[in-house]
Amino acid sequence: MDAKTQKAELTRAAIVGAALDLAAAEGLESITLQAVADRVGLSKSGVFSRAGSREALQKAVIEEFGRRFLADVFVPAMQQPKGLPRLQDIMRRWIARTRDVEAFTGCIYTAGAFELDDREGELRDLLHAEITRWRAALRRTVLQAIEAGHLAADTPPDQLVGEIYSLIMGLLHDVRFLRDPQAVARTEASWARLVKSYLPLPA
Repeated sequence: MDAKTQKAELTRAAIVGAALDLAAAEGLESITLQAVADRVGLSKSGVFSRAGSREALQKAVIEEFGRRFLADVFVPAMQQPKGLPRLQDIMRRWIARTRDVEAFTGCIYTAGAFELDDREGELRDLLHAEITRWRAALRRTVLQAIEAGHLAADTPPDQLVGEIYSLIMGLLHDVRFLRDPQAVARTEASWARLVKSYLPLPA
């Protein structure tokens, strides 16, 4: 990669990062080329030439959030054995990220879903696809735990995924809005009870 190409990629990354910060704080609709240009010290046309239209930048923000989220929560957990150890590691990392990142910056998956839930269009479709893909990966992890015998054979994977999501959304509400210092401990306790309820019965 030559120096010019590398500089262009770094500049685009800075633009997307600034737009992501803006969206996390104020919502996806807050993203405008001018607002991002002001944050990174470029002209509006400079942002457009590197990131495209406002909608293209909004889409890039959703994709970048997904990349960062998976890099923190899912990818490292793949080092754990399939089954409950991997699911436990995903939850540990997800709770930690919610506490350390989303509590201060907001969550594009959650806030964006509420922001776009009654709208149609490519932006909603992209966010829907990203969240659906993540839930599918989580469901596969649950199925692997069932197949490994770590969870009861009659565990309903979609039910468990929904319960996991409810825990995380409740945690996000309590740490971000209520600023409750006990929220993480309660979520960890709830997760432990939830897992216990799906363990196989002793032989």
